[in-house]
Amino acid sequence: MPFYHRLGKVPPKRHIQFRQENGSLYREQVMGTKGFSGMQSILYHIHPPTQVQAARLIRDWSVPVEEEGANRHRHLLTFQAKEGGDPIDGRIHLLVNEDVAIATAKPTERMNYFFRNSDGDEIIFVHEGEGILETIFGNLPYRAGDYLVIPVGTTYRLEMNSKESRFLVIESFGEITTPKRYRNEFGQLMEHSPFCERDIRVPELLHPRDEKGTFEVRVKARNRLHSYTYDFHPFDVVGWDGYLFPWAFNIEDFEPITGSIHQPPPVHQTFAGPNFVVCSFVPRMYDYHPLAIPAPYYHSNVNSDEVLYYVRGNFMSRKGIKEGSITLHPSGLPHGPHPGKAEASIGKERTEELAVMVDTFRPLKVTKAALEIEDPDYMYSWLPE
Repeated sequence: MPFYHRLGKVPPKRHIQFRQENGSLYREQVMGTKGFSGMQSILYHIHPPTQVQAARLIRDWSVPVEEEGANRHRHLLTFQAKEGGDPIDGRIHLLVNEDVAIATAKPTERMNYFFRNSDGDEIIFVHEGEGILETIFGNLPYRAGDYLVIPVGTTYRLEMNSKESRFLVIESFGEITTPKRYRNEFGQLMEHSPFCERDIRVPELLHPRDEKGTFEVRVKARNRLHSYTYDFHPFDVVGWDGYLFPWAFNIEDFEPITGSIHQPPPVHQTFAGPNFVVCSFVPRMYDYHPLAIPAPYYHSNVNSDEVLYYVRGNFMSRKGIKEGSITLHPSGLPHGPHPGKAEASIGKERTEELAVMVDTFRPLKVTKAALEIEDPDYMYSWLPE
């Protein structure tokens, strides 16, 4: 987010001596994007962050995809996917392309290591559960409905405090921002934006850890997973300031934009990534023109694939959709309300649906893991009964 935040102890000027009580220097780290021309923060470590004890390759991060077949609409029942693992290795990647990967996870194990994505930003949408996003920038408590936006290069660990946890994960190969049309020239969210800086939560608790031992940081880089061992705790930052840091935004704080007739999907946009957008569909009043049809019109994704992750509520344009369903409506095929849904929506005043949408501007590939939870009849669900 393009606003300044400061936490912990920092010296009065950048790049000057800043000493610990024993007289040794704190180790300054500039963490920035786009070759020092993008957003950045400056962190102050107790130990040099370069002191790696061991390094090894764990595995390739890429996932196998299905053989190319007929282009068709898809319905994935993610609640039928295998549960297990921790919030990182428990991710099941379902849809991928050169810009973004979409996964779900229902972890049952705690993370006994730390993680850093060095290929791009991440959004973790919390479908179920609560806990703490522990990061090098400090702690950020989370709850159901939160989008956790984690910038590239952030070392973190999810500490789950609930018996059940479920996540939708959007892994970007670039920067994730707020929509440009909602920001002024200084980066401030403007009056017509469906959310503002007051809705955004940033790390507020910083607990520097001056601990010796054996600590593993797993790093996704160049689409592979690597392991690095340190002899000090990676959360040894005593202070930082800048514009680059993780933040949280709850989907319930998204204020829907409505009109007298049906509004197009861009009014629901919440985030922008390289060649994709993320939208939030929240409870809202329906269109109020006397002849309005609240259900969406049929539309063709001429140059984008549409992914919808259904969180809860009644999905007024769909039938057979369940909590945790993912639908994929690929480019080249029109889609819209199921038979009878347009007529049934007339006269309705409100919808209680809650869903996350990802529109990509390059085709998505379906993974082999997705085929295991696919509803094979979804393509034909628009046929008359």
